[in-house]
Amino acid sequence: MFRLIIVILLFLCSLLTILPAPAHQLWYLAVAVSEFSWVYLVFALLTLIWSFRRSKYRPLSISLGIISTLLFLFPIVGAWCIGYNLDSQLEKSLIVKENDLKGFHKQQPYSFFNMFTGTGSKKIAYTTYQYAVHTGVDLTLNYYPSQVSGMRPCLVVVHGGSWSKGSSAELPDVNNYFANAGYQVVTINYRLAPKFTSPSPQEDLQAALKFVRQHAIELLVDTSNFVLMGRSAGGQIVLAAAYTMNDPGIKGVISFYGPTDMLWSYDHPDNPLIMDSKKVLRDFVGGSPDQVRDKYLAASPMHHVSALTVPTLLVHGRNDAHVYQRQSYRLKEKLDSFGVKNFFLAIPWATHGCEYKLSSPSGQLAAYCMERFLYSVTQHH
Repeated sequence: MFRLIIVILLFLCSLLTILPAPAHQLWYLAVAVSEFSWVYLVFALLTLIWSFRRSKYRPLSISLGIISTLLFLFPIVGAWCIGYNLDSQLEKSLIVKENDLKGFHKQQPYSFFNMFTGTGSKKIAYTTYQYAVHTGVDLTLNYYPSQVSGMRPCLVVVHGGSWSKGSSAELPDVNNYFANAGYQVVTINYRLAPKFTSPSPQEDLQAALKFVRQHAIELLVDTSNFVLMGRSAGGQIVLAAAYTMNDPGIKGVISFYGPTDMLWSYDHPDNPLIMDSKKVLRDFVGGSPDQVRDKYLAASPMHHVSALTVPTLLVHGRNDAHVYQRQSYRLKEKLDSFGVKNFFLAIPWATHGCEYKLSSPSGQLAAYCMERFLYSVTQHH
């Protein structure tokens, strides 16, 4: 019976590679299962071998063990399959080739061994600056210096957290990696809901850009080459800012699983066991769509797309239960209709936070796409 319980638990875990997490507490497990599936794969194989021993539940244990093994293999094999054609897809969409990139960069979209060896980037010490003060709130940013000398393009990173929590220090893998790759990296804090509502975070992002421009010589930032990147709520912030600021220095924008249409989000709420997404939206926007419809439209990147919209990279997992992948699909369709340069990395096994580690299957693919996107929108100017 103990053997069967272990088999069933592994089987239930393996389902998180193909299904969204049914509750918020299981979301953390879903990240672990989908991005570190090799760990679970080892246990599944050992349990499968164990199941061949004579027991009352042997046929059931073997069947569930085989299914679990195959599902734990899904992210590993899936990453290889996506990576197989990724070069040609990126070349077609972004007009950038593998041979264009020099210095520190990923030379292949996915490597099984890199899941164990890491990305090869060294940890970069950052410096914290206060860039603004609003009603007693000290707004700070962290600056990760480029490991390539001279005036460099700048990647500005905006954290997630449902617009109500989070900080500029979270998920540092991306910051370290791209500082190693030759970009100045700036991660910002912004005013949080419900005390501060939209468009406060966008205003804070503008203030951070102003600060960086004022200190460009000191920070060695090429102010004609900014790229904005955000996760989740941060994705909405950077998309809305990039699409409305009309700033010629912003050359591109990257959204990891960010909301793109706030009205659509309100009409398609999350599973309440994941999050009360309608309350989150009301807290951030300042009311319901019936009360402040114009603010919902203003905060929706979808409603600001035009032929002049900056190039966009979207990364979103199919199993995202916090922000449905359909949001990024809808934005890509809108960008395509206006002829805007864009690329959408859709990851079948991934959930919210899939790039937590850039050595994971999703993280490797995302880093590969980000490198080529950054090169395509900054180096040619």
